[in-house]
Amino acid sequence: MKIGFIGLGNVGGKLSGSLLRNGVELVVHDLDAELVAGKVAKGAVAGGSPAVMMRDCDVVITCLPSPAACALVVEEMLPEVREGKIWLEMSTTDEAEVKRLGEAVIAAGGAAVDCPVSGGCHRADTGNIAIFAGCDRATFERILPILTIMGRRVLHTGDLGSASVLKVLTNFLATANLVSVAEALTVAKGAGMNLNVAYEAMAISSGNSFVHETEGQVILNGSRDISFTMDLVAKDIGLFQEVADRAGVPLELNPLLISIFQDGIARFGPRELSPNIIKRLEEATGLDVTAPGFPAEMVDDEPEERGAEVVPKF
Repeated sequence: MKIGFIGLGNVGGKLSGSLLRNGVELVVHDLDAELVAGKVAKGAVAGGSPAVMMRDCDVVITCLPSPAACALVVEEMLPEVREGKIWLEMSTTDEAEVKRLGEAVIAAGGAAVDCPVSGGCHRADTGNIAIFAGCDRATFERILPILTIMGRRVLHTGDLGSASVLKVLTNFLATANLVSVAEALTVAKGAGMNLNVAYEAMAISSGNSFVHETEGQVILNGSRDISFTMDLVAKDIGLFQEVADRAGVPLELNPLLISIFQDGIARFGPRELSPNIIKRLEEATGLDVTAPGFPAEMVDDEPEERGAEVVPKF
């Protein structure tokens, strides 16, 4: 099976790297020629254009920074869609938009999957990230062998669009955890606690979270480097708000998170690393919320292994 991959940025570059590392025949495209050249040097073939890639490949994966960028690419590919072709969208995107584009692909005879990932760029780099997949079951079974190369845990979430809803839901939870971890660590510092001890207390308690165990470390190191920026957080929680609004659910916490990150962007810029939302508190208090011994970046220490489908327990 020949696979095309469009979008070789922070996440797409890592996911496509897993495919290459595992011997997949891969065709790549990105607006940044250097990113394409880097993958070609590792065995990929330059795709030329999205339309050519859809014509020549069995599956075309997109991993792009915005729904608008994705729409432009899909519209270019549509004339080359026919029976047997699959469009697999791995961006974090809008449920309504991925359904609109996916339905156009299906109407042209192809199949469509919204397939976002979750778990951090460090796990995308090792093939151990989690993957959600929204599509009919027959299409899911066709793409599962591809997904288990890129991810450790693969969950079929239901119909097209369902994965995108769950992705922005989980990103909302991660954002809420990030802000609460930042506040907890700042209060610990202000209260005179040893931050190494405070980190462990949080990690072994009911207050623990995936965000604390990972992003908490780079916050305390001071690098704050998780390869994710404030503008991307704002996009994701904005998409979650749109889902809530369409569902008629009156949220209280997410609008506050949106306000906090809008303020962070105004202060530090849209490309500031997202854990540096703690700088709002550091500036307000004059505290330096760092501690010795923590790593500068997150590293996945699990060995790479072929993934598998996750079946809901209940």
